[in-house]
Amino acid sequence: MQVIEAFPPTENVANLQLNADGDLRHLLTLQGLDKSILIDLLDDAQRFVTEPGEPTARSKSLEGRTVANLFFEPSTRTRASFDLAGKRLGADVLNLDVNQSSRKKGESILDTVYTLQAMHVDIMVVRDASAGVPSYIARHVDDHVSILNAGEAEVSHPTQGLLDLLTIRQRKGRFENLTVAIVGDIMHSRVARSAAQGLTTLGVGELRLISPPALAPDPDEMPNARLLDNLDEGLRDADVVMALRIQRERIGSLDGIPGIDEYYANYGISAERMKSAASDAIVMHPGPMNRGIEIESALADSRASAITRQVANGVAVRMAVLERVCKSMDRR
Repeated sequence: MQVIEAFPPTENVANLQLNADGDLRHLLTLQGLDKSILIDLLDDAQRFVTEPGEPTARSKSLEGRTVANLFFEPSTRTRASFDLAGKRLGADVLNLDVNQSSRKKGESILDTVYTLQAMHVDIMVVRDASAGVPSYIARHVDDHVSILNAGEAEVSHPTQGLLDLLTIRQRKGRFENLTVAIVGDIMHSRVARSAAQGLTTLGVGELRLISPPALAPDPDEMPNARLLDNLDEGLRDADVVMALRIQRERIGSLDGIPGIDEYYANYGISAERMKSAASDAIVMHPGPMNRGIEIESALADSRASAITRQVANGVAVRMAVLERVCKSMDRR
């Protein structure tokens, strides 16, 4: 019989992330991290960025360390980029097959963690569909182990937030005075939450969250953002436009959510609609994309698109985070 585990609320997660010396031990959320830490991580990630066709950036900074990728929820981009990031830094990398994991057989998640800890795993990268899992693990591991959140329910996806911030900085050079519009299923999006947290900390000029009313977040949850349900109004003079994946299983299954054709007509990002944005606006998408639903295919492949750059930056950001927590280990 499968064990049904309950995890505590995620309040005060930010307090878990730093050690007594103020070094980053875990990365669980961007909420509460100082601006200086975010900027340092972006600067570190930029060192690992290379252009297509160039040799990839490599280091031996994680040589002798072991990284375990615990993905209890499907992933392509995040898992692949953490795998590459660990290997390019010289770590031993273990990818746990969730379909064969003992958790599927009824073992508690902490017993799985303790097993890996006994095998001298230093960093555990955790993705789970249940809220509270990364912080729950972080509260129970030994002092020498670091936990990185690779996606937690609809709550948080901090490395995705960092790669989005890095992409914006590369293309725009700043955050102040920028207008950033995020379009789609905001209510269920961990990507939107982490991006909003990071952008707010870094002083974005205006953050607009655009969605059908049924997919809007609680206004109290993102008090620094402007909530809109009209796409044309939301795109007006925007410098950055990010489309979010609409989960096909939700369209038409909840009251107030339009069908696919209606959604694209009202909220799909197209080249025509982008004419109301700033003339040099960029378009982003965390992937995977539903072309012709969230974004026009030609726009996704246009010069305005930063989507493939986001993917490339994902490896660089995860290298920076792995290296940062490893340096913290060396000072413990």
